[in-house]
Amino acid sequence: MFTGLVEELGIIKAVYNGPDSSRIKIAGGIIGEDIKLGDSVAVNGVCLTVVDFNKDDFQAQVMAETLKKTNLLELKIGDKVNLERALRMNDRLGGHLVSGHVDGVGRIVEKRRHDIAIVIRIEAPETILHYLINKGSVAIDGISLTVVDVDSKDFTVSIIPHTMSLTTLGIKNVGEIVNLEVDMLARYVESFINKKIVKDKGKDISVEFLAANGFL
Repeated sequence: MFTGLVEELGIIKAVYNGPDSSRIKIAGGIIGEDIKLGDSVAVNGVCLTVVDFNKDDFQAQVMAETLKKTNLLELKIGDKVNLERALRMNDRLGGHLVSGHVDGVGRIVEKRRHDIAIVIRIEAPETILHYLINKGSVAIDGISLTVVDVDSKDFTVSIIPHTMSLTTLGIKNVGEIVNLEVDMLARYVESFINKKIVKDKGKDISVEFLAANGFL
């Protein structure tokens, strides 16, 4: 489990491609301070397991399913990636709960400045947009962000200079692909409501229903 607060930008040192999988070597300073075999590290928001390491870098394996559904397939030597170590139970939860299980990818379609911030518009599939709401949470390349606006084809987030300077969103351009993970709480709520509808034989969801089940 992660918080979506990126600790540092790592650099891809090597990519070893197999028939349907890959192994990547990533250099990072902070991440290497207390890393161990088997540790979980979020790489651009994708939870990967450390399979080898030294004081300068670590390696992780990426299976076919992960390559298919994330932007890790596009990584090449020299690319920068967002890195975050797994959440400790006594840590502050500064972002939101991020599992590192990417739901899909989106494409940056606009970047524009608004005073000190950069507003980024991301085109995403309906299966992602379905779970997004204004002022809700979303993880973009593993970065915990607040949704500004959502419409039928895309959504926007607003990035402060600090986030721009410390994450890949500061260097990614219009047209590039980002990993997206929706707020897991939205999935649990939907699952609960769907099961309740089936149990109640299609009874409409009402304010009274939501209040009775702890949502209001």
